[in-house]
Amino acid sequence: METTRVNAVFEGGGVRGISLTGAVRAAEEHGIVFDRVAGTSSGSIIAALLAAGYTADEMKAAIERTPPSSLLTRSAFFNLKPIGPALRLFLRKGLYSGKRLEQWIAELLAVKGVCAFGDLPEGKLRIIASDITNGKLLVLPGDIAQYGISPERLSVARAVRMSTSIPYFFDPVLLRQPYKERKKRAVASKFSYVVDGGLLSNFPLWLFRHDESSEETAPVIGFQMVGRSDAQPHRIDGPISMFQAMFETMLSAHDERYIEKNKEIRTIKIPTLGIGGTEFHLSPEKSEALYRSGLEAGEKFFRNWDRKLGMLKVTIAKRT
Repeated sequence: METTRVNAVFEGGGVRGISLTGAVRAAEEHGIVFDRVAGTSSGSIIAALLAAGYTADEMKAAIERTPPSSLLTRSAFFNLKPIGPALRLFLRKGLYSGKRLEQWIAELLAVKGVCAFGDLPEGKLRIIASDITNGKLLVLPGDIAQYGISPERLSVARAVRMSTSIPYFFDPVLLRQPYKERKKRAVASKFSYVVDGGLLSNFPLWLFRHDESSEETAPVIGFQMVGRSDAQPHRIDGPISMFQAMFETMLSAHDERYIEKNKEIRTIKIPTLGIGGTEFHLSPEKSEALYRSGLEAGEKFFRNWDRKLGMLKVTIAKRT
């Protein structure tokens, strides 16, 4: 089978990320080979596993072995209602710990011999996170150097945890700010709070469009989860549910202007079937339906891939 190398960007979408594996399966069936990959939130999970060498079938099996609800961990004391969850939120800044998710990703990557970014080819993987202390977007691993950490030594699983830390839902990741930065900028806090990359760029297609380090311009394919307007109305019964509703609504507006302005970027649009991004108690039937949705969307896209790739080449040729 003839193969085509592409750069791929995976959008964040919470538990709906399994739909991305279906689209990846369709890409594999059409001879697509992933060169460089990037993602935000659940998209960072798929990007990291692809960078490590996982196939779509392997990713699907790994996700099915670990139900999303099993990643929601906290001590028994904080489960005591009504004060437990609120107290944990006050003390830890999150309803649940992100340690189990990080451990799960680390275990999966270790199977492929990957621990830190230095174990991957340079530029192979990029992950988006948000530093809310300093109010800036982080492109990992490169931007971790701002905190005195070597990009090559940054744990891939830790970067994924940063990108998937939904505010107030999972604990933020704390990064110690270098002393010289605190002194130069008169920053009162010794730590930066890093949370879900979706706050600032949930679908970072721009990552590979302005990269001059590559000698060749590879096609960029976006894997996007759509259909949020079909979801059921959010039930608001407190500050946490209100924030979750605000967060999911906000994600739907991110990065759309960039997509509209850059028509040469091809996007696989995967229907999410009205399933919410924070439905962590997702049934096996819904999980399978999401996977099938991604597979069908990918098949539909790649049936016309030859024609779309030709259009992309023409666009690039005109610009150069």
